[in-house]
Order: sequence, then structure tokens, then C-alpha cells
Amino acid sequence: MEAPLYPDFPLGPSTPRGGQPAFWVGPRHLAGDDRRLYDRVADTLAGLGWTSLTIVRGRHELDEAPEDRQVLRSTVLHISPDSLRWAQWSLADEPFHLGDLPIAWQISARTDTGSPLAAWSSYFTTDVPGEAVADYLVALEARDQPAMPFSGPEAVLDAVTAHGWLRDIDQPHAGATDPTFTSHISLGEVPPLIQDADPRALTTEADEAGPTGWQAWAEPALGAPCLWAASFSASVPHDLVAVFAASLSSTAPVLRRVLPEATRERLLRAPA
Repeated sequence: MEAPLYPDFPLGPSTPRGGQPAFWVGPRHLAGDDRRLYDRVADTLAGLGWTSLTIVRGRHELDEAPEDRQVLRSTVLHISPDSLRWAQWSLADEPFHLGDLPIAWQISARTDTGSPLAAWSSYFTTDVPGEAVADYLVALEARDQPAMPFSGPEAVLDAVTAHGWLRDIDQPHAGATDPTFTSHISLGEVPPLIQDADPRALTTEADEAGPTGWQAWAEPALGAPCLWAASFSASVPHDLVAVFAASLSSTAPVLRRVLPEATRERLLRAPA
């Protein structure tokens, strides 16, 4: 059973960040993003040599002082050196929702620079552990061919079951859950608006089954709002999803100052 090791420490998210102690916490899949999802991923991309571009849109009057300018929307786009992969921070740019949560990062890849369209895309909401997204990007950068599949779906399930997750009883070859039945990963029909080169993503009728891809989410209590969600389009290579799944389900503790309110009582924690 998971329980706080130090329940009397003030860990509420309302406490100013500068005054909060740092804690090693677990399990990782319930630890949230420490309100640093952009920083964690952007630092990883900078270390990989990706270029960042900021697009700012707003309104500016000719006689208006700089501090009075109204920025309406902004997007930060990170592009790999070979221009075959990119990551977009879209939280400030009217993102669409996944599991009723706003998409924070969209990560995509294409087969060659002659094609303007992504071969596949993946999406991560707030509170997805930044470590899992960072590991996913490192694995993506290491590939010579970012859109070429190297393994089958079993790689994803093997990655989580190696860390104690349980295969779905009804669909043992398409899903798994953590031992507390809080976090899940499943291979199934892709939600609407998920971009993919598979033509069925655009031509599927309402009464037809669409392409399948991996979905992951954490639901702290039955019927409660999701803590986080991640979606991978049908053409995302399974071995890349497996890297994300392995990092997400890892039993190694992570450093946190801000804990999600919905899962803080489920977390083991010790002062860093």
C-alpha cells in the first residue's frame, strides 16, 4: 500500500514555490509535472541541439508603450537539426483537449523534409511526468528514421509489466494498468483530431472503426477527472511508445516540490 512517509510536511500546492521543500516521491505516474513540464522538456530539447522559435500574436498600437502591448496567443516550436521532428508547446495557444485536459506538448515527426505533413503526432497534457516526455524525446532524437517502426505492440506492454503493471484481463494484448488500477495504457481507437499520415484518420465515417493507437491516462478515482492523458497517433512507432511507457511506470523516485492534489495522499515521499 502507498502512504505518505512524512504526512505532516506542508506540501500543499498553495504554498509559495520558493518556500516548499523538495521531496523524492513515487510512484512516478502519479507524481504530476511539478508545474515544470515546459522547462523540463525544453531543457532536454536544448541539450539535444534543437532550435526553438517563439511565435507571438497580439495587438500593438503605434503609440503604445511596450509594457502595454496585448499578447493574445503564443506558441513555442522546437525543431530538430535535421528538421524531421519537432515539438510544439501549445498550452498558451488555445489547445484542444484530451480527457478534458488541455494539450501542453505536441510532438511530431515526418519521413523526409520534402513532405510538409507529419507522419505521426503524439500529445501530452499537463501533469504528465516530465521525465517520461523527456525520455521519449531522447529516444526520438536517437533514431535515424523517426517514422520507421522497429517493433510490435508487445514492446509497450512488456515495458510496463516489467515494472509491475498488470495486463488487462479482457484485453491482455492491448492494455495494462498499474497495481492500484489508477493509471492505464491501452491500444485502441484514436480520439478525434489526432494527426496522422494514415489516410483513415481523415476518411473514417462516424459508424466505422478508425485507426488504432496507444492512449495512456491516470484516473485518481473511478469517475473522477483525469490527472493527465497522453495520446499517440496510429503511426507512432511502438518502440517509441515503449520508451515513454517504461519511463512512466519506472519505480525510480522523482524530485518534486509541488504534488497534485488528487494524488498526493497516494504518494510515497521522503525529503530530498
